[in-house]
Amino acid sequence: MASASAHPDDPHFVHRTGWLRAAVLGANDGIVSVSSLILGVAAATPDPGAILVAGVAGLVAGAMSMAAGEFISVSSQRDSEQADIRREKVALKKMPEEELRELAAIYEDRGLSSETALLVARELSARDALTAHVRDELGLSDALAARPLQAAFASGATFSSAAAIPVLAAWLAPAPATVPAVLAVSVAALAILGALGARAGGAPLVPATLRVLGWGIFAMAVTFAIGSLFGVSV
Repeated sequence: MASASAHPDDPHFVHRTGWLRAAVLGANDGIVSVSSLILGVAAATPDPGAILVAGVAGLVAGAMSMAAGEFISVSSQRDSEQADIRREKVALKKMPEEELRELAAIYEDRGLSSETALLVARELSARDALTAHVRDELGLSDALAARPLQAAFASGATFSSAAAIPVLAAWLAPAPATVPAVLAVSVAALAILGALGARAGGAPLVPATLRVLGWGIFAMAVTFAIGSLFGVSV
């Protein structure tokens, strides 16, 4: 049965954290890593072919790496969650009274009297003891559960989409204007990403946008400096 909400038309932002984190991470990494790669190569050589190949290679490799990395890391998180749930199942079978007192202690720590905490623990345990322990002892819920495929798709797709922005800029811009064109569209894309991420997550707009811009510009500047310094593709 779905739980009722006092504001069904205005859901909590926490329900978005699973895919939002992966999506913002993928898009930010796509813009920053590929634009930095292009700027580093452009600083080392003016060859448009080399610059474009570097950008496309960075897009493909980065998208695959992000998707695989998200899937592996979130799968590890899910495995840990499932292991804890299995431990709770065993504990509930072997020592139900100890688990009941443990649950009551959690509610008491949250401000309930010992009598009320025990009553709540008994009633929730009678309904579904495992769900009560998973939610209140382990801090797990359906909204925050690890979803490897969702995270992998969100990260890989957003990386590819975002990385295409500096690649297209490098492709369409005249050779002498490659660096300023890539820099301009990348900074604009990072600003939009920061604003969209803040809006989707209900965060303050300006700090979130400045955070994304600051780290992105720093990464691009460092890579461009390395390319200029050594005069080789990086």
